[in-house]
Amino acid sequence: MSMEYVAWTSLYGIMTAQEERRPVSRVTIRRIIGFARPHRAQLVWFVLLSVVAAALAVATPLLAGRVVTAIVEGSEPRVVVWLAVVIAIIAIAEATLGLVNRWLSASIGEGLILDLRTAVFDHVQRMPVAFFTRTHTGALVSRLNNDVIGAQRAFSDTLSGVVSNLVAVLLTGAVMVRLSWQITLLALVLLPVFVLPARRMGNRLARLEREAATHNAVMSTRMTERFSAPGATLVKLFGRPEKESAEFARRARRVRDIGLRTAMAQMVFVTALTLVSTLALALVYGLGGFLALRGRLDPGTVVALALLLTRLYAPLTALASARVEVMSALVSFERVFEVLDLRPLVVERPDARSVPDGPVSVELDHVSFAYPPADAVSLASLEEVAVLDTRGGEQVLNEVTLRAEPGQMVALVGSSGAGKSTIAQLIPRLYDADSGAVRLSGVDVRELSFASLRETIGMVTQDGHLFHDTVRANLELAKPDATEEELWDALRAARLADLVASLPDGLDTVVGERGYRLSGGERQRLTIARLLLAQPRVVILDEATAHLDSTSETAVQDALAEALAGRTAIVIAHRLSTIRDADLIAVIENGRIVERGTHPDLLAADGRYAELYRTQFAGDAVKEALIPAPAAPQPA
Repeated sequence: MSMEYVAWTSLYGIMTAQEERRPVSRVTIRRIIGFARPHRAQLVWFVLLSVVAAALAVATPLLAGRVVTAIVEGSEPRVVVWLAVVIAIIAIAEATLGLVNRWLSASIGEGLILDLRTAVFDHVQRMPVAFFTRTHTGALVSRLNNDVIGAQRAFSDTLSGVVSNLVAVLLTGAVMVRLSWQITLLALVLLPVFVLPARRMGNRLARLEREAATHNAVMSTRMTERFSAPGATLVKLFGRPEKESAEFARRARRVRDIGLRTAMAQMVFVTALTLVSTLALALVYGLGGFLALRGRLDPGTVVALALLLTRLYAPLTALASARVEVMSALVSFERVFEVLDLRPLVVERPDARSVPDGPVSVELDHVSFAYPPADAVSLASLEEVAVLDTRGGEQVLNEVTLRAEPGQMVALVGSSGAGKSTIAQLIPRLYDADSGAVRLSGVDVRELSFASLRETIGMVTQDGHLFHDTVRANLELAKPDATEEELWDALRAARLADLVASLPDGLDTVVGERGYRLSGGERQRLTIARLLLAQPRVVILDEATAHLDSTSETAVQDALAEALAGRTAIVIAHRLSTIRDADLIAVIENGRIVERGTHPDLLAADGRYAELYRTQFAGDAVKEALIPAPAAPQPA
């Protein structure tokens, strides 16, 4: 291992590690051991092989010294040949052990990263919707990437480096002291002269590296937001491209300047370490040669000491920065555990049951609900704020009682923010009610399994979200084992089969990020096709036609009629014309049901519903009045 290589790796370790002054708790250590326990057999083999490799590394310089001594003393040629053969065998064994040890450390590290990523991913999927509405997506992804990789480095790089370097230092130092303690002491005098300033330089470089990473993260975030379809549209409509470009260029120039300073500091670091090791080597040759000429030391011992020195400086330098690397890895573990320690607010019971067979009724029994405060569902670091808001959420629903009989359509209407969508989210148990109960066929949803809820309830929201994937993949989310015929049947029922058939790759056409390669009506009909494929017994429509033009709305309404046939339906509607035929209409205001009845009954009551109805249709009449009548044809 050359000193230049050691310099670069040590510098990289110092720069990428972020030293933390706060102590790491014993609980964290125990949890790390828990994650490492499945890999304990590999860890034991790694430590044992590291000891053997260190012993072989010490043996080679000693044998080289024997060769020199044999030559000086005029020994038989076969002695030198056999020593050379043994050195070659040791070199092959050392190389083989190095490969095996690297495989073991990589296997441990990659196994750990698999366990951590899977644990975090599965845990995040169990978090409530409130967690995702508050969390910055980039910060969350960073936990799954940067912090998990930082924790993995504790085993694949840091642990392997500390163990092998510590064993090498102890064995090499012991052998050198045994050969000549005077030369060993003199050779190590220069090490502190280098290590102390090097640590300061390394920490300075680490600060530069973190600043560059911050600027890069900001640039990455800006690019992600502005290069998405809605972001690019917003910038083109309201943004100032010159200002955007100037801000981006400012940060990019700062990263360039940091890069230049970092490159020069790195070269100084490497040159200094190489110079110090060379000076130490000169001291060994000088003092050793002097003692050899005086007959107090064998020439072979001088050579052995010089070769051992090169194997001593490398691990000593690496160990000098090991504390920072270890602390950095432990902090990465803590940041990962921080996410794992967030308690999901919605938990499946161990004895969870399925929704009873047959048509399903939906009931809300004196339900009250307030959205949870930030400190109950999120982390300040994931929201990228200094301190979380600890205030409790405002009451959204107050003693709401409502029932939809099997096969009935119940419509929820009211002002924005009245609590309609909250009711829709409580039924599939995206949140749990604070008091009261939500029941399906008489069974509290908190007693039902998540799988049963997914099979029973289908929901279409107003944004019609799609993944950046094919039409087929977006449909198969609802039914992974769907046949080709079932996919096309769902598309035909959603009035979308002709469009998909005309696409370049049919079902295998990629719809783009959030489905932006399709129009709003087409996206919505594709989400309805997905719902039809799932064949739920309860359908929830949350403003499914809110942002569609008249033509798209007609097509979507036809598709929805197919989706609602024979199913219990909860429909949230802004356009009251779409729910005139509902079996029951509930008017929600300030989290309470203020009116309920059929369309004719509510109009006759002349209450809040009638007011909403008159306001909406008066607005439509005004719009029609503003459209100029077509000009009369002129006589020829």
